[in-house]
Amino acid sequence: MITSTGIGSGLDVESLVNQLVAAEGRPQQLRLNRQEAKLQATLSAMGTLKSELASFKDAVSKLDSPSAFQAIKASVGNRDLLTASAAAKAATGTYSVEVQQLAQAQKLASKAFADSSAALGTGTLSFRFGSYDNDTNTFTGNPDRSAQIVTIDSAHNSLSGIRDAVNEADIGVQANIINDGTGDRLVFTAQTMGLANSLEITVNDEDGNNLNDSGLSQLAYDPTGADSGSGKNLTETVAAQDARLVVDGLTVTRPQNTITGMIEGVTLELNSAELDSPTTLTVAADGHIASKSVNGFVEAFNSLAKTLNSLSSYNPETQEKGPLLGDASLRGIENRLRRVASDTVTGLSGPYQTLADIGITTQRDGTLKLDESKLQQVVESDPEAVARLFTGGGSSSDPLVRFVEATDEAQAGEFAVNVTQPATQGKYTGNDISSNFPFPWSSSTITIDADNDEFTLKVDGGEAVMISLTQQTYNDGMALAQEIQSQINANPTLSEAGSQVTVEFINDRFEIHSSRYGSSSNVEILALDPSPSETTTQTLGLVVKSGNAGEDVAGTIGGQAATGSGRFLTGNDRAAGIQLEILGESPGARGDIAFSRGVAAHLNTYLDQVLDSDGFLENRIDGLNDRIGDFGEQREDLAQRLDAIEKRYRAQFTVLDSLLGQLQTTSSFLSQQIANLPGSRST
Repeated sequence: MITSTGIGSGLDVESLVNQLVAAEGRPQQLRLNRQEAKLQATLSAMGTLKSELASFKDAVSKLDSPSAFQAIKASVGNRDLLTASAAAKAATGTYSVEVQQLAQAQKLASKAFADSSAALGTGTLSFRFGSYDNDTNTFTGNPDRSAQIVTIDSAHNSLSGIRDAVNEADIGVQANIINDGTGDRLVFTAQTMGLANSLEITVNDEDGNNLNDSGLSQLAYDPTGADSGSGKNLTETVAAQDARLVVDGLTVTRPQNTITGMIEGVTLELNSAELDSPTTLTVAADGHIASKSVNGFVEAFNSLAKTLNSLSSYNPETQEKGPLLGDASLRGIENRLRRVASDTVTGLSGPYQTLADIGITTQRDGTLKLDESKLQQVVESDPEAVARLFTGGGSSSDPLVRFVEATDEAQAGEFAVNVTQPATQGKYTGNDISSNFPFPWSSSTITIDADNDEFTLKVDGGEAVMISLTQQTYNDGMALAQEIQSQINANPTLSEAGSQVTVEFINDRFEIHSSRYGSSSNVEILALDPSPSETTTQTLGLVVKSGNAGEDVAGTIGGQAATGSGRFLTGNDRAAGIQLEILGESPGARGDIAFSRGVAAHLNTYLDQVLDSDGFLENRIDGLNDRIGDFGEQREDLAQRLDAIEKRYRAQFTVLDSLLGQLQTTSSFLSQQIANLPGSRST
């Protein structure tokens, strides 16, 4: 039914209803708008706060590592002689360095041949690495490198073919052909520098004579030989030698020109040698890097502090308020940051335990002020103290106890360390072999041939591997121990698994020690050369058996039983998650571990909690979004109420309009009737 209001009475009912409904809804709409605007402002402020905290966390995370503060630089007076680089934990100091000799690799050249493609001979070339002693005219094999054999067949029996066969074998020797004007010469170059990597080349020649200056034996090189034709048929053009330098009066030799380990954390690259011309090497803290890191922290902290001040500000003149004035979450964050910036770091000792100790003080507005001259002085005198102040970590009073890491569960403080069982290595001990050799045993040699050159073993419980020894006569048990060690450590399966051994000849027995520590460390002989196995037992003392497994370290940290694995001891209770590496073999008290969590570490942990997806800040933002979302429903409810009010007003005004219309009709009728009464007209 279509109705039209105001027709009967002439009232502007539409306007009246609209004004009344608008007046009814305006206060509630204004209230909702004010509340929503306030919540939107709070939500925007929370978003700004979250963004600033995330940026601050990025800056803090860069400081939560000692490398951010412990930069070390190395400088050399004469860079023509050498250059130097230093790691973060390099030993600082000033050193006098004289480079007397560079390391170089040995080169051996054949005699000149008219045609590099002419047939030379077939057989095998056996390359053995070691060192030659000119004084005693002896060649000693390198225990860390096994002999390498290259077969020379009819397809490779020329000078160029031998070159290709050696290079394709990839044995650590480079072969080249050089024409010096008199003919083509085959040159063998050891690819590894150093005195211990000289070459001995043994030939198995098809013509039956392995020493003469004919056939393939023309390439034989016995450094102890007399001359050409007796096995010394190549010419040494470059002698192998170690690098030699004098550091602070001490002579140092290395097999290469890259020197590491001489000064802790410092690497030297030798460029040239010059006798009696020492240069100065200076290793010092790079204060610029540490200062830059601290400056970055102060700037990031101050940026966050200014944002916090802005969000909680109040201007008494304009009465303008920050969107988070009085907010409990913001106050909690401000208070936590100020405490971290001013509190003493628990677990630290010495003169640098607060930021103020290194020149960083808190100002009245909550920002930080940096005294750069004081910071620079601390950085130059004790860069590690600055690192510990920010990052925390552990330090041991015992040099043979090394702090490795700590989890978030570890509490700061000092913890006494006591070792009840040092870690040990797995060891296999063979039988005494002295009774199998003529007296005196010390002057006897050991011959390895096809009857005793193989055995199968496991190291550290890994995959079983077969080891083949070089067939030759060894002067004594120590020389054979070096060969056994070299062949085991050269096995690719063991190398990939990270398993290595040390072999010693002690009390007429071979002992094979695993390089690992702990219960997983062991050496087991599984099988011997089958032709027959008794021969291997007689000459090497090896029998099929498992050696003695190693033991894990055991002890306490902070008076509580710790968990041992190999040489690593992990604490429990308050020291939970603190992992130490226990070196040495001494049980008993091993000093104290001081563990602390630095300023950056504390801030990182706290900011992780604040910014976590389930943290209070995210929950607060989710709550604001939910409340803002409720305004839509409240407006819908208001609209429905106003619709009902409008309908009621329309119904009431419709009745009023109808009534007024009737009254107007009655009024008109009465007026007409009165007008028609006798005497009502004027004459």
